[in-house]
Amino acid sequence: MEPPGKTLSVSHGDFIAEQASAAMLSELSGELDSHIKQIESRLGVVILPRGTRFHITGPAVSVQVAQDVLSHLYTQVRQGRSLSSHWVHHSIQNVQLEAGVTAVESFGVQTLKGMIRGRGQRQRRYLESIRHNDLTFGIGPAGTGKTYLAVAAAVEQMDSNQVRRLVLVRPAVEAGERLGFLPGSLSEKVDPYLRPLYDALHEMLGYEKVAKLMERQVIEVAPLAYMRGRTLNDAFIILDEAQNTTPEQMKMFLTRMGFGAKVVVTGDVTQVDLPRGQLSGLVQVMDVLGDMPGVDMVFFESADVVRHPLVARIVEAYDRFGAKT
Repeated sequence: MEPPGKTLSVSHGDFIAEQASAAMLSELSGELDSHIKQIESRLGVVILPRGTRFHITGPAVSVQVAQDVLSHLYTQVRQGRSLSSHWVHHSIQNVQLEAGVTAVESFGVQTLKGMIRGRGQRQRRYLESIRHNDLTFGIGPAGTGKTYLAVAAAVEQMDSNQVRRLVLVRPAVEAGERLGFLPGSLSEKVDPYLRPLYDALHEMLGYEKVAKLMERQVIEVAPLAYMRGRTLNDAFIILDEAQNTTPEQMKMFLTRMGFGAKVVVTGDVTQVDLPRGQLSGLVQVMDVLGDMPGVDMVFFESADVVRHPLVARIVEAYDRFGAKT
């Protein structure tokens, strides 16, 4: 109930799906109106489909965003695309970024090396998503800062005592060898696969402090295969290279979350190293959890690459080549 004298500003708008067939309207709305419900939940609006007209009620800015999202999705439907929940999520995110309605008060993460700030709206949104959600997915090409910013957010939360430890997890599939056949201790076996995470930690905390924290098990490295059966409380957990998990491994990992845990999952669905024909757990989870409250997915693009300028052009070239084959 609103306080006396306070009125809620409500706006109305319509989106018209011109020349839409029944099949196109069904694809746009989703099974049992699932896409419509996802837009309503994310934007805080009410959408009433009336034939080819979608009547939208809610705050003025949200109504405009909803209209633009429906327009974008309908364009995809007319081009023959089959919509999914993560595609709807991606469209909402892009429209919000273009409209500038996701601006936040703080764009940086404070570490001992100073303030680390997101470059561009997607990186800033990624940092804010990590702060405000218990489970965040960072999905996109290499060089977009997914892993680096996740580690920075973890360091900040450890320094502020929001979490007691940091757990770094990565599937070890790149070399095609089982960990048991590799020489050395568990840490030595996993180190090559976790090198990007170590590099970020060393830059932010220094080699000596990282070594001490690992010795005290405040920072822990763990291959994905060793996560089964654990429950991680008061921990910041990063799963890197998640495109190389199977659906079973992804489910197993996500159900390790304990009380006070914060989880970030990063990966690039265009660089799956699993055996041919094996479905990636990261690809599947986008459909399974795409519209779940408390879970956010931030999709990066080649324009967000912060490495050498050639990297962005290389990513775009491979995308174009893949579209032709």
